[in-house]
Amino acid sequence: MQQHRTITGSILYTSRKPGREGEERGREYFTWTHHTDGRKTLRARCEIDEPAPTVHRDIIYSLDANDMPTDCFVRLTVGDKFMGSGWFLMNADTIECESFGPSIGRVSQKMPANGVYDGFGTHPIVADAYITRKIDRSTTEPRNFRCFLPSPDHRGATPPFIAESVIKLGYVGTETVTVQAGTFECYHYQFTDPDGGMVSAGGHAHPPYDVWVTADEDAIFVQGGVGGYMQTWYELAELKR
Repeated sequence: MQQHRTITGSILYTSRKPGREGEERGREYFTWTHHTDGRKTLRARCEIDEPAPTVHRDIIYSLDANDMPTDCFVRLTVGDKFMGSGWFLMNADTIECESFGPSIGRVSQKMPANGVYDGFGTHPIVADAYITRKIDRSTTEPRNFRCFLPSPDHRGATPPFIAESVIKLGYVGTETVTVQAGTFECYHYQFTDPDGGMVSAGGHAHPPYDVWVTADEDAIFVQGGVGGYMQTWYELAELKR
């Protein structure tokens, strides 16, 4: 008999751009596995239809009992062509990567962590929600939030390399939210990038990004959206736990 606990679900991506409000622009399917020793693994498959080129991302990401990353596998298909795959290993003092792709060949990286960091930004929406567990909700003052990433691109659509980003993340408040998957008590958070800690290939700093997350230890994404030039919206469509 297996002892782990499993959570599965899907997220719908839609547009809020003028003239395209509510149009489906992608989807995400996820599975969380929670083990009895406190460790957990996320498996996520993400499909972005718009804007072109399309993105198809597979992620397997594991954390320890203290919610610190231990390892991550990323595989990317962009414009329906293989872009690259990479495996990341998080040690006490370093981040390592073994990556391969048609435009980069075979790459090995090892980067010093240089002190405390908050997590690893894998790009699935469901992972954006879970990382908010690192925020102290006794204050609504945003704080610097330091992460490593497999891609600094806003869609994660570049070959896997180790990148570092410092943005801000703050707690906004508690709200009741109803989406297709049901009604949930949520914590509301906001990511901001006033100093350009995460810049897209087009030179854009990341616009403000609001997320609503289940107000429990699972921290499941419920809804959220990005403003600015992106104008995207995301909602939890299915959840089983």
